[in-house]
Amino acid sequence: MLLNLTDLSSESLQSQIIRQIRAKVLSGEVAAETDLPSIRELARDHHVSVITVQRAYEALLREGLIHSRRGKGFFVSELRENEKQKMAKQRLRETIEPPLLAAAEEGLSSKDVLETVNLILRQSGKKT
Repeated sequence: MLLNLTDLSSESLQSQIIRQIRAKVLSGEVAAETDLPSIRELARDHHVSVITVQRAYEALLREGLIHSRRGKGFFVSELRENEKQKMAKQRLRETIEPPLLAAAEEGLSSKDVLETVNLILRQSGKKT
């Protein structure tokens, strides 16, 4: 599994692994029941500690995005599209709520915030 991990990010390596695998699962890039690299394999391939990968996989297990089979390894969980959508929306809310509340406290209107969000999406090439 190809992940883009960097020591230069303010985000921990564990968080980068969680975020990137989560994105691949929720976007459908990685299909249900796809086997994931073993903890040791992912750690070796990306030059991170086994504990870092183990903790990332544990977090993804708690979220229900992956599951393990004794003696077989880790696999992407079967999720319906509406479940994926719900999870993605919940993550979005958790991520953007603090800056949105700060923007409101700083006097920006809903219209200002929506214009900024739409501008960011247009610049990233995403549909608005």
